[in-house]
Amino acid sequence: MTTSESTDCCELTVCTLASGSRGNAVYISDGRTGLLVDAGLSGVEIERRLAARNLCPKNIDAILVSHEHTDHIKGVGVLSRKYSLPVYMTPKTARAVGSKLGRIDEVRHFEPGVRFRVDRLTIHPFSLSHDAADPAGFTIGRNGTSIGLATDLGVATALVKAHLRACTLLILEANHDPDLLMHGPYPWHLKQRVKGRTGHLSNSQSRELLQEVIHEGMRHVILGHLSQQNNTPDHALREVALALNGHKTRISVALQDTCGELIRVQTPAEKAP
Repeated sequence: MTTSESTDCCELTVCTLASGSRGNAVYISDGRTGLLVDAGLSGVEIERRLAARNLCPKNIDAILVSHEHTDHIKGVGVLSRKYSLPVYMTPKTARAVGSKLGRIDEVRHFEPGVRFRVDRLTIHPFSLSHDAADPAGFTIGRNGTSIGLATDLGVATALVKAHLRACTLLILEANHDPDLLMHGPYPWHLKQRVKGRTGHLSNSQSRELLQEVIHEGMRHVILGHLSQQNNTPDHALREVALALNGHKTRISVALQDTCGELIRVQTPAEKAP
C-alpha cells in the first residue's frame, strides 16, 4: 500500500488515469485490493500516471477488460507480464483480442450478469450496446458501496440504468456534442457510427441517463470518454450538470492527457462476524 492510499479499510479510492479515444484506464482500490479497469495506454505511460498519484502498480491485483478496442487494451499485456496480473475478460472478448496482447499467463473469464470477486471487491459486469464483441460496464464495490463505470455505449438500456441506480460514484460517458459532431471533421460514416445505437453517448444522452439514476447517495459523477474533436469539457459539464437539479453530487471531467485526482468514497464499516 502506498502512502497516498488510506489505511482505512472502509474507503474506496478511484483515479481515472486516462479517458478518451486515445486510451482509457481507471484505478480502483479499497486499500488492500487494487484493480485496473482497462489499460489503453502503453505500460510505461500507465506506470508514469500511477506514480504521479503516488500509486504503485505492485499493489494492483488484476486487470479488468471492458472490450477489445485498442484504446482499452494497449498496455494490458505488458502490465500483466511485468506484474504477474490476471486479466479478466469475457470469452467473446478474449476471442476478439486474439494474440494482440501477447502472452498472458492467466486469463480469467467472466460473463455479463454474473458477479465475481477479486479478493475483497465485488464486481458485477453488465452488457453495453457498443460495436465490440461483448462489451461490458461494471459496478465495483464493497460493503454496499459501489463505483459504476459505463462508457463506450450508444444507448442506455433499462439494464444499464438498473445497474447504475445504486452507485455512490459514477464514471459516465459524455462523448460528443451533437452539433459539434455533425459540423466537425469526421467523415459521414464515422459520424453515423458515433451517434448510432452501438456508438457513444452524447452529452444530452448522458444527462438523460443521469437524471434517471441520480439519488441522494450519489456523491460524485465523472464524465468520461470525451471526444477531442466533437466535445469540450465545458460543453459536457454545462449539459450534463442540468441533471443535478438540486442534488449535492459533485461533477467533474476525466481528461485524456492527464490523470485525475484521487477520489475517496467512504463505505459502511464491516459488521463483525
